[in-house]
Amino acid sequence: MIYSERFSISTEGECQIVDLSEKIRKTVAKSKIRDGLACVFIPGATGAITTVEYEPGLLKDLPAALERLFPKGIEYAHHQTWHDWNGHSHVRASMIGPSITIPIIKGDLQLGTWQQVVFIELDIHPRRREIVVQLVGE
Repeated sequence: MIYSERFSISTEGECQIVDLSEKIRKTVAKSKIRDGLACVFIPGATGAITTVEYEPGLLKDLPAALERLFPKGIEYAHHQTWHDWNGHSHVRASMIGPSITIPIIKGDLQLGTWQQVVFIELDIHPRRREIVVQLVGE
């Protein structure tokens, strides 16, 4: 069986981290899939999906680490092409990735105790995002 659903979120801008775990769990419950896989995907080149421990310290640490690794204040060739000054956003999104796959066992996402699925807004502007959840299983 394959079950697909989309939901929307609105972001306030760069490096906002949004916990998607509850919405994904509700999608799994609606699907009636007991055992399988959940793929969570963000269409777009400046957003990312990953897991974190969704707590105040990491909500500060992750953006700080991204700034150290892929700083805003340097020149990116993307700027020369589009003049939109979000080259760092594209690089960050490419390094983290647009999707994650999570096992479903007995109707439950197999996440660790302190692990949540999150969307990270990496663009420099607030955005309306569509998150795609596709489940495969029985």
